[in-house]
Amino acid sequence: MRRVAESGGAVIVEKDGKPQVAILSVAEYSRLKSGAKERADWQSLLDRAHQVIAAELGRRKLPDAARVLQETREERDAQLLGPRRLR
Repeated sequence: MRRVAESGGAVIVEKDGKPQVAILSVAEYSRLKSGAKERADWQSLLDRAHQVIAAELGRRKLPDAARVLQETREERDAQLLGPRRLR
C-alpha cells in the first residue's frame, strides 16, 4: 500500500492468475472518479444536442453527409486553385 500511495501507481491483485482487484492511490481514484463525472456530463450534453437537432429538423431529413463533404471539398478546391484544374 505504501508503494501505491507514494508512487501514485496501482497494484493488481490476482487469484488463480486472473486479475481480481486493483489497489489505487486516493489521488488516482479521485482523478478517475472525476473523469467519470465529466463523461456523464458530456453524455448528457450529447443527448440534449440530439434532442435539439431532432426537434429542429422535425420530419425533414438531413442531407447525405458524403455528398455535403464532396460539395464542400469541390468548393474549397475551386477557391484554392482558382482557374487551374486538378489532373
